Parts: sequence; structure tokens; C-alpha cells
Amino acid sequence: MYIAFFVLMGSFLVLYVLLPLFMMLMRTSFPLFLQAVTDPKVVSSISLSLYASVISTAIIVLLGIPLAYLLARFDFKGKHLIESIVDLPIVIPHSVAGIAILSMISEKGVIGRGLHAVGLDPVGHLSGIVMAMMFVSLPFFVDSARDGFKAVPERLEKVSRTLGASFMSTFLRVSLPLSGRNILSGVIMSWARGISEFGAVLIIAYHPMVAPVLIYERFEAYGLEYSTPISTLLIVVIFTLFILLRFVFSGKRSSP
Repeated sequence: MYIAFFVLMGSFLVLYVLLPLFMMLMRTSFPLFLQAVTDPKVVSSISLSLYASVISTAIIVLLGIPLAYLLARFDFKGKHLIESIVDLPIVIPHSVAGIAILSMISEKGVIGRGLHAVGLDPVGHLSGIVMAMMFVSLPFFVDSARDGFKAVPERLEKVSRTLGASFMSTFLRVSLPLSGRNILSGVIMSWARGISEFGAVLIIAYHPMVAPVLIYERFEAYGLEYSTPISTLLIVVIFTLFILLRFVFSGKRSSP
């Protein structure tokens, strides 16, 4: 009886996700959907979203793995503060995140002043889009990787060190592989979050347009009729890639 109750309650949330998406699909005009598929501007915006998010995620992984390991394995003064800072982008409105990043990289910003001095301007550029995506995506990877490292028994690392392995060798051969599931999950979530980012990217780089910004522009100019097909196409692309990644990573984890 209790299981049935839990299933019923949980089903409401599942339906709450599926129903709006289903209604959007039903509203999509097939001729306009085909037009969106062949529209160079639409294809370019979706490609830019995917490309920028891949770059963003790669940088987050490179910098996030050491941070996640430190947070998982060491207790130090200010640790909870660091963890709170890492999670801050989740609770900050993304328009505020965009303004904050813009303040940093604009010509009068601390970093922007140096970038402009050497002829670089991230505003309205791919690099600015990547910065915005990194800001909103990093908590998803760092938190997932940290939980993965925490789940690795410390005794395994100690045994490895006792047998003569260096810290880095132990990290690469023991800690990293055993936390692989969480790391891969963090990669997928961080990548997907970057693709869907709108508010921060809109402020930093209206052009070149990523897919969410293009959808917003079409909605403002033409309404639901012309923005829905692009939204549907973006969901189809992301959902397909999401399922493929889940399937590939799931296969790797289940293999001996």
C-alpha cells in the first residue's frame, strides 16, 4: 500500500516534467520544424551551444577534479566556506551571474583591463559564452566528483601508498577510477547545464547567438509559433545526446 502511495506521489513530478514537453511537441508545426532543421541560423546556434558547453565542461573537469579531491579528503579551516562558494552559482539568479561576470571581464574590470590591453575582448565572443557556462555549471561537476571521491575507501589509498606508490600514482590508479561513475555523471550534468544556459549568456554575448538566446529572440519577435519548433529541435538534440552518453557510460561501468 505504501509503495503504491509513493509511486502515485512520485508520478505527479514525472508528469509535471513530461506534460509541458508533450504539449509543446503537439503544438509544433511539422513544416516549421523542418524549416528550423534546415535554417542555417538555427543549426549554427545549436552547434555553438554544444561546442561552447564542451569547452566549458573540459575546463571545469581540469580544474574541478583537484578541488573536488581536496574537499573530499582534507579538513581545513574555511572548508565549509569554500563549499558554499562552489554552490553559490546554483542560488544566484543567472542574470545576476551574467552582470557579475561582465563586471569582471569588461574593459573596466579587473581581468578585462588586462585582456583589453592585449587586444582580447570576451564580451560578444565565444570565450565570454564559455565563461558564463562555466560559472553556472561548475557546482554540478564539483559536487558530484567530491561525492565520488568521498565514496572511495581511504584504506585503499593507504594500502597503495604503503606498497610504494606515489601520491599521484595512487590518485590516478585508485582514487580516480573508483570515483569514475560520479565524475562521468558530473560531466554530463555540467555539459547539459551549459547548453541550457540563457540568462548569463544573454548579458555577456547576445551575439553570436546560442540556441536559448535565439529561441528567446524568435519568441519576442514572432511568438510561440516560430519559437516552439526551435525549442523542440533543441530538446530532441539534447535528449538524444543525453541518452547516448548515459548508454555509453552505463555500458562502460557494467563491463568487466
